[in-house]
Amino acid sequence: MGGLDPPIQGRHACRVPSGFVYMLASSRNGTLYIGVTSDLLTRMEQHRRGEGSLFVKRYGVTHLVWFEEYPLYADAIRREAAMKRWKRQWKLALIETHNPQWTDLLETWNQ
Repeated sequence: MGGLDPPIQGRHACRVPSGFVYMLASSRNGTLYIGVTSDLLTRMEQHRRGEGSLFVKRYGVTHLVWFEEYPLYADAIRREAAMKRWKRQWKLALIETHNPQWTDLLETWNQ
């Protein structure tokens, strides 16, 4: 009986993680924070507990005001890096376009 063993389904399957780029705000037009994560809900829980980012904890930047999902985590990292170089007014315009009321999107996540 020669040949290769059949692949084991699921055991060694390679799954490429997706990624989220997100912006947090302390208040409308307040301090902004841009981050990237593979699990937005878990990351938001960490931010709200004051874990994971000294900047977020220090400046109270906990309102999720904008996010984008990318099929590849590497693409999300590239987008985050680019956005961190943006002028503040560009970031504000992006939020205003997609979330003009500056609603905390985490509060409406499952609605």
